[in-house]
Amino acid sequence: MDPEARTETGQGLIRPLRPADLADCLDLDRRALGGLWSETQWQRELAEQNRPGLGIWQAEGLRAMACGWLILDELHITVVAVDPAFRRRGLGRGVLAGLLAHGQAAGARHATLEVAATNGAARGLYAAAGFQEAGIRRAYYRNGDDALIQWLKLAPWPPVRETGDLC
Repeated sequence: MDPEARTETGQGLIRPLRPADLADCLDLDRRALGGLWSETQWQRELAEQNRPGLGIWQAEGLRAMACGWLILDELHITVVAVDPAFRRRGLGRGVLAGLLAHGQAAGARHATLEVAATNGAARGLYAAAGFQEAGIRRAYYRNGDDALIQWLKLAPWPPVRETGDLC
């Protein structure tokens, strides 16, 4: 993922996360996810090339982010977070769609993630993106919540055009 790639949308500036964004990622992680990852984990996430991440930036700062790991032909989504004060505005959908598109372009044929069984908002987001439940991890989270394993088959990238030509 080109660290300088930028796309301006009605939601704000979407661009790849990079090591210089460490403080912003830690802050959003703390506000949105209760501090899911340590500083060391975030440093690794932002530094490794096979771990793509996108953020949506508005004038106030980082408002949404999505990260994943590219493993062979799979995009494993590790984080989707939206600033609690900016939820229900399509930001989660925006960063998720961007990360899925990046995974497709990098050769991923499938995307997978775990979501807390109790997180109705996130489950709705993933269902709207086409994810299907594939299993459960009992007591997966620190608080004892179960995780639902979800999968999505990704279309080949670039999309194949049907032209009717045989050659």
